[in-house]
Amino acid sequence: MKTTLHYISQGATPQDHLNNIHSACAAGAELVQLRLKKCDSKTILETAKKAREITSHFQTRLIINDHYKVAAEVKADGVHLGKKDTCPTVARKALASWQIIGGTANTLQDCQTLIDKGVDYIGLGPFRFTETKDNLSPVLGEKGYTEIISALNTNTPIIAIGGITLNDVLDLMITGVFGIAVSGDITRDFNKITKFKELINGGTAPEQRWKPE
Repeated sequence: MKTTLHYISQGATPQDHLNNIHSACAAGAELVQLRLKKCDSKTILETAKKAREITSHFQTRLIINDHYKVAAEVKADGVHLGKKDTCPTVARKALASWQIIGGTANTLQDCQTLIDKGVDYIGLGPFRFTETKDNLSPVLGEKGYTEIISALNTNTPIIAIGGITLNDVLDLMITGVFGIAVSGDITRDFNKITKFKELINGGTAPEQRWKPE
């Protein structure tokens, strides 16, 4: 997985999610995750089909949150599984070889378990408190990311998530994360996508940051 910025959809209704996904794609998002909660399976499937039409038009990658069978049916680019969702090894059997699987982690052990189960990337968080997720795990902060990533020593991409804003990007990238997932800060201003991408791709390692001569 080469995409370093993930936009996670939000909205009061499925149509809000679709509108926000369209705005994100139009602003240059390379990967969006449809994250519908508290909706019936039919609504999720129909919304996913529409999201696939939008992302296909913009040639943006689409990840479906939780619902791997929906991801398979709409031919999304992959699925993201929460800690209490389907096991990645079960989802893998239902997906095509080109479809990726991401998993949520909060601890070093969570990460190791996901790596052992062959996920393609790990959403590690939360970075700080966020109102977009219920039953939030303990926040990690920059220190938490640094400690987990140095202990892991893995090639599996680690994506930071959880209340992240534009001001956090450079400090987060120094911890060794591969990329960042954002929901609220981008939904409030889709024009930030370009700046997020610039900071993420320009701040992947301390030695790449600007230094005075």
